[in-house]
Amino acid sequence: MTSERKASGHTTGDHADTTTRGTPGGGLAIEGPSYSPGFWLWHATLRWQRQVAAVLAPLGLTHVQFVLLSCAWWLNDHGLVPNQLELAQQAGTDVKMTSQVIRKLEAKGLIVRETDLEDTRALRLRITPEGTKLAVRAIKQVEQADAAFFRPVTESGASTASVTALLRSLTETPEGPD
Repeated sequence: MTSERKASGHTTGDHADTTTRGTPGGGLAIEGPSYSPGFWLWHATLRWQRQVAAVLAPLGLTHVQFVLLSCAWWLNDHGLVPNQLELAQQAGTDVKMTSQVIRKLEAKGLIVRETDLEDTRALRLRITPEGTKLAVRAIKQVEQADAAFFRPVTESGASTASVTALLRSLTETPEGPD
């Protein structure tokens, strides 16, 4: 076992981390990272991100470029032409970062920014025909990667809809102290 794995409490195999340590003075008992859902969510997220990045790299897209391109495609496909704020809200991304990524997508010829006729300070985002082709292709490949990633969960009896509902509920829970 590497020193990093020892330090994190991350072990492989069937051996659970059963160490319980109290803080000086009889405070909180910590069972270790193996008992933390957040620890495993972190590891699952990293694994999922690596798999998605691997399918997007041959297409010349980063993960965030894919998310913004596919969200812009979806909105346009449903008759909406979002501004950068609306796209950032749909994608769940930071507005400033969204602006930077949109510039890169525009430089690749995948999105065009058009002046909003009602508010000349705002720019509306329209996906190009090339952007549409790439978005549809990338979405198909990412959906395949998602299906492969979640297969162990769905094969254990959970439906894709129930997994999606669980993950969605985690994103819709209000932030802040309980």
